[in-house]
Amino acid sequence: MKMLQSKKIAAVAATLFLAAAMPARAADTVSADDTARFLAGMPPSADSPLTPLTRDPAWQRHARFFDAAFGQLEQRQLSKIRTWADTNLAAPRQTMFYMFSGPDFLYANAFYGKATTYVLSALEPVGSPPDLTKLSRGSIGSALYDIERSTGTILSFSFFITKKMRTDLHVGQLGGTLPILYVFLARSGKTIRNVSLVALDDKGAVATENAGKNATRGVRILFAGSDGVEKTLYYFSTDLSNPGVKASSFLKFCETLSPGNSLIKSASYLLHSGNFSTVRNFILANSATIVQDDSGIPLADFDPRKWRFFPFGHYAGPIGEFPGRYQPQYADLFRRSQPMDFGIGYRWRSFESNLLLSVQLPADQTGQIDATPAAEPPPQKPSRPRRPRPSPPQSRGFLWFGR
Repeated sequence: MKMLQSKKIAAVAATLFLAAAMPARAADTVSADDTARFLAGMPPSADSPLTPLTRDPAWQRHARFFDAAFGQLEQRQLSKIRTWADTNLAAPRQTMFYMFSGPDFLYANAFYGKATTYVLSALEPVGSPPDLTKLSRGSIGSALYDIERSTGTILSFSFFITKKMRTDLHVGQLGGTLPILYVFLARSGKTIRNVSLVALDDKGAVATENAGKNATRGVRILFAGSDGVEKTLYYFSTDLSNPGVKASSFLKFCETLSPGNSLIKSASYLLHSGNFSTVRNFILANSATIVQDDSGIPLADFDPRKWRFFPFGHYAGPIGEFPGRYQPQYADLFRRSQPMDFGIGYRWRSFESNLLLSVQLPADQTGQIDATPAAEPPPQKPSRPRRPRPSPPQSRGFLWFGR
């Protein structure tokens, strides 16, 4: 009985200490990087005002949870994707575009780790830079649980569920995509140097103020990896449908950074729709390479005189939530696919996942072959993938949305 009372007294004392420590240091500056590390379950810098809060049992439980979850994800997928990218993606462009991404920096970095500018875009709101010093006493645990809940599906299945995100990112004390971007940057081994809320003027130029009431809003994050090279991550909250991009200057902004490389996965088959033809045509016109699963751009929309296709994995068709999106051409192409050892997209198990690498041919090599999609074996080590030469064709030419 005495031992139980002693434990209760110790717990109360620890809680009082933590509650007192936060207001006392609230006036101190908390860096974005320390905030990101704290939210990611990683120790902030020793002199950070957040360091005393790492003694909270709720944070320690959160840290153990994320250590295990990200450790499993690294082993199961991310490390294998980086190996695949090193083997199959040559001469990467400085910019990578990731439409319909949500705050998914994890896979943007895994596939295109050599990019220097990342442009992510989706409907989800940006939110404000999280200020943990403003959280009420005793609310740290619930805030951290909200982060775990918001990242649960992408850590387990490689994608966000849009309907779930619409709820998760509007509740709790840490709203918007920024807290999740922070977590993914920290867990990817990045150091955040600067965070700015931005908007695009009518010409697509980035402004930090006076951009107008209807401007496309976003965030610009400057960060660096272990090599110290500074890179830029943009996330814009924007409607990518035809009316949406017509009303915004988002694609004008993207055009200033093109050509780039594109990633499309778990994109709800939106690019199969005529209502998303503008962004689909932009990706085709401004991408040197496109890495996608079958929820991306339909194979019929590629001009086979301009592209070479490298299929990986197994095409089993869309899951039941997306009827009518089966592509016979895709199935033909994947009869000569190469194996891959990781899962991706809606069919997230490795033995039923598909991935298509499309490489745009140089202008002097286009239009020289029959207009039929041809699968070619990817370049082999030790050389990095090269733009393949033309050769004879080998094959015929909730709402439950995820990202």
